Amino acid sequence: MVERLTKEKVEREDGYLYYLGKDGYAWRTPMKNNPRGRKSKVGSEKVSRQDGYLYFIDKNGYVARTKMNRRGRVSRRR
Repeated sequence: MVERLTKEKVEREDGYLYYLGKDGYAWRTPMKNNPRGRKSKVGSEKVSRQDGYLYFIDKNGYVARTKMNRRGRVSRRR
């Protein structure tokens, strides 16, 4: 189940990858086929992260999260 976190909509452009940065803001970075683009912050709403969730920009342009599926994984920590 996807949960929308922000009220601000991000307008997308072709040739950019959109993601939620470590600082909690939405960012965009140029893809390989867009050599003239620059990395820039596109959102002004800050999102605080919680462990166990995957954060992303949904197809409508809002920041959303969903619970990570970690069933069946073996921990490699010793």
